[in-house]
Amino acid sequence: MNTRVNINEAEPQALKAMYGLEHYVRSSGLSKTHQELIKVRASQINGCAYCLNMHTKDALKQGETPQRLFLLNAWKEAGLFTEEEKIILALTEEVTLIYQGGVQPATYQKAEQLLGKNYLAQVVMAIITINAWNRIAITSELPLE
Repeated sequence: MNTRVNINEAEPQALKAMYGLEHYVRSSGLSKTHQELIKVRASQINGCAYCLNMHTKDALKQGETPQRLFLLNAWKEAGLFTEEEKIILALTEEVTLIYQGGVQPATYQKAEQLLGKNYLAQVVMAIITINAWNRIAITSELPLE
């Protein structure tokens, strides 16, 4: 395997900025369950093995069940997720796949209704942050730990 750029060595300020976003997400009002569902689902969509490996372990440590993680890719049919979790997962998919039409008005309206503006803003920032991490990990080919 070819060695790719280590962003932390080449541009440490860039990673420092990313850690600032990560700190914001972790210290926001988002529940740990919601944070990990967002991270795992976005990482599934993006095919980021490094992040999937990390965040499935983190989710299990936070008390997430293996069954819900196994079925996360089929959350719409699984019947294991709350209404809040479903709208968060829908947002995660639509933001992650933004090029496929963006966030649909119905999704946004339901999210705002169920979550409120502040929590919705925190969810959006969590989705954006994990998508950035996925792109960094995939581009630089971070090895599994």
